[in-house]
Amino acid sequence: VQLVESGGGLVQPGGSLRLSCAASGFTFSRSAMSWYRQAPGKEREWVGRINSSSSGGSTNLADSVKGRFTISRDNVKNTVYLQMNSLKPEDTAVYYCKALGYGAWGPGTQVTVSS
Repeated sequence: VQLVESGGGLVQPGGSLRLSCAASGFTFSRSAMSWYRQAPGKEREWVGRINSSSSGGSTNLADSVKGRFTISRDNVKNTVYLQMNSLKPEDTAVYYCKALGYGAWGPGTQVTVSS
């Protein structure tokens, strides 16, 4: 299993970013995918999840990001996305994706929200 996150960067409060997670080594289309984040000095926290397409592709998001973040997937590209809008300084963290049922983590991508 290999997961590679990308798309992070520095953005001003209120801005947007779209993160990508390219997956390989497992049957992506059949796997639920989650996003997590870890801010400096804090534990890693769950951000949201998208179910497999065969399970309806539904999504769940943490209350802290609901209404601002959306998750989508492209089963042809084996990629899951995290669209982040109305970013706040407290969204600053390293963002990771993870496949349900697998223990692998990618290197993460840094998101910094600052003016």
